[in-house]
Amino acid sequence: MRFSRFILAAATCAGLAACGDTTGEQAILGGGAGAVGAAVLNADPLFGAAVGAAGNVLYCKTQNTCN
Repeated sequence: MRFSRFILAAATCAGLAACGDTTGEQAILGGGAGAVGAAVLNADPLFGAAVGAAGNVLYCKTQNTCN
């Protein structure tokens, strides 16, 4: 149950993060949001950062709403 809440929170943070103009900015912003979300849920911030970064980059690349 805890892992499911973490994934949901990380995905939400990635979706709410600003996209940024470059792939690097997208990864940094998503990673920051994921790390904060993980810290709030007492989960691993490194894993949260990885999920947030990947989620934000993937979202920005597939939705074409960021650039």
